[in-house]
Amino acid sequence: MKRAVIVQAKRTPIGKVNGMLKDYELHELAAPLLKYLSAGLEEKIDDVILGNVVGPGGNIARLSALEAGLPLSVPGLTLDRQCSAGLEAIRLACFLIQGGAGTCYIAGGMESASTSPFSKRARFSPDKVGDPDMGTAAENVAEKHGITREAQDAYAKLSYERSWRAFENGILADELIPVGSHSQDEEFFKKRKMETLLKRAKPIFKPDGTVTAGNSCGIHDGASAVLVMEEETAIKNGYRPILRFFDSEVSGVHPNYPGIAPVPAIQAILERNYLTIDDIDLIEINEAFASKIAACANELSIPYEKLNVNGGALTIGHPYGASGAVMITKLFYEVQKRRSCKYVLAAIGSGGGVGVAILFEAF
Repeated sequence: MKRAVIVQAKRTPIGKVNGMLKDYELHELAAPLLKYLSAGLEEKIDDVILGNVVGPGGNIARLSALEAGLPLSVPGLTLDRQCSAGLEAIRLACFLIQGGAGTCYIAGGMESASTSPFSKRARFSPDKVGDPDMGTAAENVAEKHGITREAQDAYAKLSYERSWRAFENGILADELIPVGSHSQDEEFFKKRKMETLLKRAKPIFKPDGTVTAGNSCGIHDGASAVLVMEEETAIKNGYRPILRFFDSEVSGVHPNYPGIAPVPAIQAILERNYLTIDDIDLIEINEAFASKIAACANELSIPYEKLNVNGGALTIGHPYGASGAVMITKLFYEVQKRRSCKYVLAAIGSGGGVGVAILFEAF
């Protein structure tokens, strides 16, 4: 069987909705990434696979490939698995390589909430099953799994401190490729007094709830992608593999509790490969809500020391379709700094109750 490896990874700076990236259409956000990742390989790219959630519709991956100046022979595929879309795109590219369909793919995701033509979200589930907004669903997860406001705020504070430390130490700089004049995440323009904000924040989804603006992610714009190649092909072309695709799983849970969807996906991967959480060196779970992270960590016995070590979406933001690829980009650079990692894992839960997880072996 062919082996899929990730040899390059980048993301754009992430901007707030109607913020610094508000004038960039989706294909304009993705094109710089595609141009960078395809440099010297333009004629060898089998496909560009990009996730997107809030429009504008059409095959944005193809549009982005054309905007980037890739050969007309590179087709482009746009997929939507809600917030899991960017991770699913990478998963699909890895399977295509394993199956012998191709040897070189660009995969990831993009989102521009600022330019979305849709005024409200798509339906996640039939009303007879339950179709809560994600904030209400985060409250559901907190209630079902006993996650207190204090636990959520504590994690949000930890994530914020980690994100700022990573930014101030230059750790995030390797991940980024500029978009126009923008070369850093908009959230780092000004530091906030997070402890005070967390104390003052009121519940926003239920009057007596625990989920607040302080322990929830914002709505953002951004894109991220990776270069996935067949291992021998990568080496022959002068690339150094960093992450080798090892296994993946997609799971479904009740749509009322999408935040817990990473748990069965991760459990299935661990059981199938005779691994435990102790065997995984680094884990990224998308920080849509602190309640979700705390619940997943409790259910899987994940120590915070190995989870989202450089912060995540609670600080820099959650550009829906891009977030899965942002997590892989973070892992890509962090394993190169540590050198001692063997296994790393990324997972994300999404509207409708779908969880996607990918396990990589680090070189």
